[in-house]
Amino acid sequence: MGEQVTQAPPAAQAPPAAQAPPAAQAPPAAPSASPYAAKPWLKLLSPAQLAPVEAPPSVLHAFRAAAARAPGRTALAYFDGRISYAETDALSDSVAGYLAAHGIARGDRVAVLLQNTPHFALAALAAWKAGAVVVPLNPMYKEAEARHILRDSGAAALICDDRAWTAHLRGAAAGTAVRATLTASELDFQSRDDVRVLRPGRQPQAPDAVDLATVARQGHRAPSDSGPTAADTALISYTSGTSGAPKGAVNPHGALTHNARRQVSGHPIAEGAGYFALAPLFHITGMVCELAACFLNAGTLVLAHRFDAGTVLDAFLEHRPAYTIGPATAFMALAAHPAATPDHFASFRVTSSGGAPLPPALVARLRAAYGLHLRNGYGLTESTAAVASVPAHLEAPVDPASGTLAVGLPGADTAVRILDDHGAEAPLGETGEIAVRGPQVASGYWGLPEQTARAFPDGELRTGDVGFMDRDGWLYVVDRKKDMINASGYKVWPREVEDVLYSHPAVREAAVVGVPDPYRGETVKAYVSLRPGTSAGPAELTAHCAARMAAYKYPRQVEILPALPKTTSGKILRRELRERG
Repeated sequence: MGEQVTQAPPAAQAPPAAQAPPAAQAPPAAPSASPYAAKPWLKLLSPAQLAPVEAPPSVLHAFRAAAARAPGRTALAYFDGRISYAETDALSDSVAGYLAAHGIARGDRVAVLLQNTPHFALAALAAWKAGAVVVPLNPMYKEAEARHILRDSGAAALICDDRAWTAHLRGAAAGTAVRATLTASELDFQSRDDVRVLRPGRQPQAPDAVDLATVARQGHRAPSDSGPTAADTALISYTSGTSGAPKGAVNPHGALTHNARRQVSGHPIAEGAGYFALAPLFHITGMVCELAACFLNAGTLVLAHRFDAGTVLDAFLEHRPAYTIGPATAFMALAAHPAATPDHFASFRVTSSGGAPLPPALVARLRAAYGLHLRNGYGLTESTAAVASVPAHLEAPVDPASGTLAVGLPGADTAVRILDDHGAEAPLGETGEIAVRGPQVASGYWGLPEQTARAFPDGELRTGDVGFMDRDGWLYVVDRKKDMINASGYKVWPREVEDVLYSHPAVREAAVVGVPDPYRGETVKAYVSLRPGTSAGPAELTAHCAARMAAYKYPRQVEILPALPKTTSGKILRRELRERG
């Protein structure tokens, strides 16, 4: 499998928690201090990561500052197209003025359903300049899915792909609060027309919508506004729906800039560097770690419409970006592409994985084949992306008992606890629900007070993710609570089985679910796709796991598929596989 993941050197153990000294006739001793209150991870953070965050109130403020100090620098690169900071500012001003002229005012919601094109950045900046809230939508949504979010958010405007508007979004918007629609052609702002990801031929302009690029060039005057405050709502980000109906997390502007500033200050990336948008911008990871961090660093946001491994590799060579973040599945596809070479990845200073579990075997494979060190990270829509990440000066350890790769260390101003089934703090090293408190935590779910009260008690996010923290503060994510498999009374976490499957040289993607079993109640089933040019049968994969796991854990059933179903952000959809049976 190539080089193994190097473990971080052991750090000095934190001093024991203070206890009430024994004394005759003394009152009962107070409970020992919380092991999490001491934030054991602090001793591993760099001085830059320990320093207080000084973030602008909003991404709009960060963008305006970048445009003032580097107006001629490329802000947006799209194939052979280049748009400077000054041009981006003027184009988004005009769109903001158009929105304002059509009644979009402070607090209104503007839904944005676009791929990774310059229009997305222009739409977000314009909405914020108009005082509105951005509601990012998955561009893969069909009519019913989009209608639910348009209605739930009460969006007053919709900015979307022109073909999607004609095909199904017109129907989705009917009967909703949408009163202004702007459409965008993926062929705008470039001339290469790469047929691998761009559809040839322009769509005729719909009579009931207005072209965004045309509006952007008309010179409408943006509202005279100093911009949003840190407490104002920047996004209503809908969860992916992998565990039920999507819910809208309310992300304040200050939460976006806090996490983006933490990323910029903690990563050795020069100002003005390229940020490749591997994660979709509609996803919280792309919005914060790509768009917001890029503008905070006055960088160039490199866009390639949607993921295609060959197109992305070509863009790496053309634009030489220093940073990218994406799901493990995207890096698997890049590594498997026959054209991939170490030179494709040579410009990167930091590469991160987010949005889906990162198997240790993939980290080792990328390093051995391409010299690429892929760093782990952990976050949620409800935490405005990052909760924990791997600092640039460290390597994530692997838990020797489970083989799970640590997702990172929390930030200096983030508090993480592990809670048992009764809501009490579990000791360090024990498994329970991950709870998060900090300036990046969303203020709740849009229009859902009861669910907000359950998920954010006293402002602390109960993530629904199961994990543990070691004595040095490294956080490990085991799985989602709802995905646990109960086989004959034994707990089986799918993530652990998946990591073992990924250690087989033929496995490209793996997902493990529980399926009904008349004897065991539930049994473990694995769905697998294979790497190009390899072969492996179900019996071989079952034997591979049986040799490395307890008897109750290894999959009794293995089904090989050409590819596993995924969200646009790269999460494998266990729910769909579970329904498949």
